[in-house]
Amino acid sequence: MKKFLVLLAALGAFSGLVQAQEKVQVLSTQELVNVCKFPSSPESRSFCLGYTTAIYDTYLATRHPQRAKPYICVKQPAPSRDEVIAEFVKFGQSNQQTADKPAAGVFLGFLAARFPCARK
Repeated sequence: MKKFLVLLAALGAFSGLVQAQEKVQVLSTQELVNVCKFPSSPESRSFCLGYTTAIYDTYLATRHPQRAKPYICVKQPAPSRDEVIAEFVKFGQSNQQTADKPAAGVFLGFLAARFPCARK
């Protein structure tokens, strides 16, 4: 029984090592632009809206107001999500140097440029 448990532990450790060495693929800006560019199917439109909304929601949820000044300030009334996504697609197409960068970071940078906070 002890040999069996040692074997299971060794297999678990080896499996964890293999998983730790795997490269996690992240969505590139070009991939997000491609999905959002032609929301011809309900699936692609839903993915685009869900992904971009999740990026912004994560920014809102993780920014500590006393320790980190906001850098994205959306004035009300806010433009529609479709308008913002269309602007992001244009941004992504005209800034090809961001094509292979992670989409989440580029989208946050786009939002910061599009919706800057007032300087005090």
